Amino acid sequence: MEIIHNYFGNNPKSLYLTMENELTLKRFIEVRRDLGYTQAEFAKLLGISNTTADIERGRTKLSGKVVTELLRQFKINPIWLFEEKAAKHLEPSHTHVIPKVVTVDSAEKDNMVLVNAKAAAGYPQNIADTSWYEQLPAFDLPIPEFRNATYRGFQVEGDSMLPNLQSGEWVLARAIEHIDHVNANKMYVVVLQDSVMVKKIDRRPNSNNITLISLNETYPPYDIKPFQIQEIWEVSSKLTFNVDATTETGLLRQLQASMEELKQQVGAKNPN
Repeated sequence: MEIIHNYFGNNPKSLYLTMENELTLKRFIEVRRDLGYTQAEFAKLLGISNTTADIERGRTKLSGKVVTELLRQFKINPIWLFEEKAAKHLEPSHTHVIPKVVTVDSAEKDNMVLVNAKAAAGYPQNIADTSWYEQLPAFDLPIPEFRNATYRGFQVEGDSMLPNLQSGEWVLARAIEHIDHVNANKMYVVVLQDSVMVKKIDRRPNSNNITLISLNETYPPYDIKPFQIQEIWEVSSKLTFNVDATTETGLLRQLQASMEELKQQVGAKNPN
């Protein structure tokens, strides 16, 4: 016992904390790092004052409130935090991604809510708040293709889906119920816990990850976990503006002229 006192600074409680929480602390740190949060960011999400540093150093025990938040927000299996062989995530065999809120008109028919780029920033945090949807425009599109399903409009932001989707355009997308229903050849609006994006979705055999793919090849694909997805909407059509009469031949000529101009500029900067 004297050796224990010397090693742990004459504090037998330190031995208890080290033996009891070594696995738990290791796994808590693993969760934070895998999700890409700093100690301060993770503390804010979990309702902890300042940072998670004291927990990660074993100075503060992992409270029931924190364990509950890990389960609620990230589907972390509480047993996995304390036992070696338990599964890390609590995930159903079919991940439900159905809309959290559906709006209807006075005739009880589904409305199509429009989520612009500004509203999309707050969409993940307000996804189940029925009052939040009241600020968004909604309408009924009397076209047969938009019947017998729930649709939502999302404004495209950025250039990750070029050339198919331009920034500022709108996609009209149909709600799907399960992640098992996604098709590798379709585009989807994917609502994560902190963002809304338009991507292709790939599910590789024997993998627990979901791969999000941009059409613009300058953006590499990246993997997420199914539990990170709140909703998925299958893109069925788009609304575009500023349509002109430029033909493909005209576009080709413009491209060729731009290439010639670029060559001249490069030649001028690098004379023989």
